[in-house]
Amino acid sequence: MNRSKSNTGKIGLSLHTQKLAVRPDNRRVWEKSSETVQWSASETALLISDMWDRHWSRGATIRSADMAPALDAFVTRCRNAGITIVHAPSDTMDFYAESPARLRLLATEWVPVPEHLEKLPSIPLPIDDSDGGSDTGEPEAEVNKKVWTRQHSGIGIDETRDIVAGDEGHLIYSYFQKQGIRYLLYVGVHANMCILNRTFGIKRMSKLGISCALVRDLTDAMYNPARSPYVSHEEGTQLVVDYVEKFWCSSVSCNEIIPISN
Repeated sequence: MNRSKSNTGKIGLSLHTQKLAVRPDNRRVWEKSSETVQWSASETALLISDMWDRHWSRGATIRSADMAPALDAFVTRCRNAGITIVHAPSDTMDFYAESPARLRLLATEWVPVPEHLEKLPSIPLPIDDSDGGSDTGEPEAEVNKKVWTRQHSGIGIDETRDIVAGDEGHLIYSYFQKQGIRYLLYVGVHANMCILNRTFGIKRMSKLGISCALVRDLTDAMYNPARSPYVSHEEGTQLVVDYVEKFWCSSVSCNEIIPISN
């Protein structure tokens, strides 16, 4: 049964996108725009992508740990506003086998996905992440080695309200359909990999009709500055955010999401 929407407020968001436009002199340019919208909090979920306790890349581990306190504060704010929180630390579900938040998701009845889904476009990333994207020089044998066991402990889980999921896009989609969730915010890592490409990622959920937005100041990219386009890690992450805004979905800053009372 869908949750009652009558006692839940709205959230205001300033959504940023980029569109290819033609100037009067016929020059093609990317134009940035923003739109203020309101979403029903009870129809909105926040998904925390792969914020593991440890990553095979030392740089990724450090940056995730640095991000965790601000992310946890944002999660709490969203939860208090009535937004559903989805903790999605892929490949760690053994750790959460007895978690009520995990069992809540597993109890969901599967919903068929829409048929004849539109084929996703093939648009190259603006960064070269073919080496795994680490900027801290791990040996080749360590690349993509599973070293994580759980979500970062600095990100709290409300076992009475949240859900815990692995890379289980169909099950998450089914839960959203049962709960009447239409909108999805993404935080966590990594914007050029898991956030885009997991079965719970932006590409798949957008294809299934969920309106998605990336929280651009609570994410990171896997990018090695020694690779093309030879910019800093921070600039590489910004290029990925720009790519998302151009081709996949809007972005929003965590400070641009404001609860609005009924």
